[in-house]
Amino acid sequence: MVLWWPVTGGLASIMWSEEAGVQVLASRTLNRLASEDWARNLLGQLYLDVETQAWADNVDAITNHRDSKGVSLAQGDNVVLIKDLWVKGARLNAKRGTTVRGISLVQDNDDHIEGRVEGQRIVILTEFVKKK
Repeated sequence: MVLWWPVTGGLASIMWSEEAGVQVLASRTLNRLASEDWARNLLGQLYLDVETQAWADNVDAITNHRDSKGVSLAQGDNVVLIKDLWVKGARLNAKRGTTVRGISLVQDNDDHIEGRVEGQRIVILTEFVKKK
C-alpha cells in the first residue's frame, strides 16, 4: 500500500498532540497500519502516559465482550445474572436476578467478566448475564 506524504506526515505530527483523544486516535490508526514499515517506526516513537495508553487499549476490549443477548459490555457496566450459579471454591450460590455492579472485563478472554457477588469477587461467563 502506498500512502501519500500528508497521511504519514500528518500522523507523525498529531501523535505528539497534547490532547489525549488525538493521541489515542493516532495510536489506533498506527496499530491498524502496523504492517507498513513507516507505521511501525512511528509506533516505536509514540509515548503515551499510563491513563492514555489504557484508554487506547481498552476500547478494543469493550467491543468484544458481549452478554447473552449480544449486547456489548464495557468496564463498569451493571449486569444481571440470568441463571443460578454455583461458585467453585466458595460456598456461594449466586441466584438468578442478582445484580452485579461495576464489572471488570477480563482482557485475555472475551467470555469472562469479573464482579462482586455477596462480597466475593468472582469470574462470570458472559453467557450467564444480561446488561442492565
